[in-house]
Amino acid sequence: MSHLDIALIAVKTGTLLLGSLITFLSLKAYRRTGTAALRALGIGFGLVTVGALLAGVGHQFTTLSLTHSIVIESALTLIGFAVIVYSLYVE
Repeated sequence: MSHLDIALIAVKTGTLLLGSLITFLSLKAYRRTGTAALRALGIGFGLVTVGALLAGVGHQFTTLSLTHSIVIESALTLIGFAVIVYSLYVE
């Protein structure tokens, strides 16, 4: 395992932890208030976080190349950001 693999694991772990915390807090606020925007925000951040997780797992534990893993992560990030933008416009 190279130093770049270790750095990638560290960065993905940080992203997973912070993304999970943001998702948890958003969904907790949604349960408290019932606001659809907070639900969408939680789902959006959840998608971004899952994308980071799947890319890291895909690269480290399967035969997926780094390029394929990045495509998966980028697609889920794009969808997650679209949901986050939607959450900003929901009444």
